[in-house]
Amino acid sequence: MNPLYHPLAVLAGGIVLVGGVRIAKLNHFVMLPLAAGVATVGAGVIAPESSPAAKPKRRSPVVEQELGNLRTQASQLAQKAQALKTEAQGLLTQSLQMELLGTLQYACDRTTELPRKIEAMAERLHGDDSILSVQELQQQRVTVQKKLAQSTGATQQQLQQLDQSLQRNISLAQQGQDARQAQLLSLSQLIAESAGVLQAMQNQLRSTDLAEASQSAELKSLSDELRDFQENLDVLVLT
Repeated sequence: MNPLYHPLAVLAGGIVLVGGVRIAKLNHFVMLPLAAGVATVGAGVIAPESSPAAKPKRRSPVVEQELGNLRTQASQLAQKAQALKTEAQGLLTQSLQMELLGTLQYACDRTTELPRKIEAMAERLHGDDSILSVQELQQQRVTVQKKLAQSTGATQQQLQQLDQSLQRNISLAQQGQDARQAQLLSLSQLIAESAGVLQAMQNQLRSTDLAEASQSAELKSLSDELRDFQENLDVLVLT
């Protein structure tokens, strides 16, 4: 442990040296090792207290709880997506169904990436001083509005809800409040909606004649919708 990196430890050693030589009248050859020892021990005591690793930043209990819920939701959704992908590979075996299978697999693959993205977001939101800024939220809203202008149907409705959530979060941040909890709730809603689309895909896959073009088109539409949901999740998780 180098005491030179800790001014307080050096000061303590200097006080011992000066006190021993000038006040106690001890030989400086004796006091120098003693002062160095005091400085080194002092640095060892100070270092753990000043180390960032020893005093990790802490999230508020509410934000921590919401992150835990998101981790559970994301993990369950990823498992369901992987199971659906495996099931589709066994059912969509005809050559004319390969494009549909590819679309479904891609949507499921995007969904299985969600737990990793949630962890990346958790790191970004680590610490009570990492409150979402108005600038970050406005950037997210610009992205959502661009996507909104190009969307239709269920995806458009979902983006409108997300845009409204971002407006509320911006208002919270402007008031100086921690908008992270609201942001996490928006994510939770998106994940729940993704789970609903995934379930609809599974129902469609199991209960319809996918040899019919109309049925295949409906499943493809659901796959595209799930993919869009994952892209919208990326706006909140990765921006």
